[in-house]
Amino acid sequence: MSAIFDRLQALLGAEGVERDPHGLPCAVPESDDALVLVLQAAADAGWRLRVEGQGSWLPADAPADLAVSTRALRRILEVSPDDLVATVEAGVPLDLLRAELERQRLWLAIDPPGRPDRTLGSIVATGTAGPLRQGFGPVRDQVLGVSAVTGDGRLIEAGGRVVKNVAGYDLTKLHVGGFGAFGVLTAMHLRLRALPALDVTVVARGSRDTLFLAALELVRAQAGVAALEVLSPATAAGPEWTLAARLTGTAEGVEAEAAQLAAMTRVRWERLDAEQAAAFWTLVARGPLDAPVALRLGALVDSVEEVTALVTETLGEGLLTAGAGSGAIRWAGAPAPAALTRLRHAAAQREVPVTLERAPWALRQAVGHFGAYREGVGNLVTRLRATFDPRHTFQVALEARDG
Repeated sequence: MSAIFDRLQALLGAEGVERDPHGLPCAVPESDDALVLVLQAAADAGWRLRVEGQGSWLPADAPADLAVSTRALRRILEVSPDDLVATVEAGVPLDLLRAELERQRLWLAIDPPGRPDRTLGSIVATGTAGPLRQGFGPVRDQVLGVSAVTGDGRLIEAGGRVVKNVAGYDLTKLHVGGFGAFGVLTAMHLRLRALPALDVTVVARGSRDTLFLAALELVRAQAGVAALEVLSPATAAGPEWTLAARLTGTAEGVEAEAAQLAAMTRVRWERLDAEQAAAFWTLVARGPLDAPVALRLGALVDSVEEVTALVTETLGEGLLTAGAGSGAIRWAGAPAPAALTRLRHAAAQREVPVTLERAPWALRQAVGHFGAYREGVGNLVTRLRATFDPRHTFQVALEARDG
């Protein structure tokens, strides 16, 4: 360990390396070039490396010879109102970018789980979308391009800076949700929107069946909602299940849509004021942090209720959110490994992918991040990793040991 620490100091200087709470050498590069030097040294020496942001989402517990943190890469490089694009480094906290964009009447339409200061690199690398996926798509739809350093120290750029430049096969999609297996993200070009003139949240409470029926009525009516989530009692911190709808846009349009919700459904809606709405969505976002394990499933919209029932029957209600219009289901809790395996097998029979978003290393290694249900996906991932990390520098548990 001391030899690695000394080597990192020679590359980065005394301020560019530290020890983590477990005594592991941790490189904190402040530029792409510095990160390239670290990755080249690691590949040449055969060091195993784990990547960290601020450590607020995934636990920093993967066994490795050294860690690399992107938290010093925290510059907002450019915000272009004309192109509706922001270029930021991977260590920029989400709340910092939000504040800067709000000053310019701009908006990044993502609301991932976790703390508000979670880094953009963490959000993009894990692909963790929140309720706004309903209206604006998953994280990959908000990322136009990225810069990353591969396992053998090559700096690559994928995608483009503006929407019109994105064409053909885009390697950006490989890095979004790749959990750092194909490179350390250093910067990204993010798609922006105008800040909504009005942002309204309404909620209804009742039985799970009643709320799913109401949600399905809204989906079939093609209601213009930005988010439509069915939440377990633990997630909403109440005695009943909750259906939450978020409406964004012009003041006139939002008010019209809010008035239509009651006519479209047979539930009683309560409108939250701005402070209540902010607290509500913060509670939903932070919920998974209260549990050691968080996973997500991707269901077809017409099977969200069925897959939700499968999750609750196998793992219990837990901290659960179900995107009624997006098909995205997230569950957090403390499952037994055997129960988690049963869920993955049952989901595979329905061709529903499961992604283990966060968990202790032992569980991540045993189960793997991805629950791909199609044969041959594991071989494809192995080949891609050989291309971007030929010396197996990155310590990432993509696939389960037993496949």
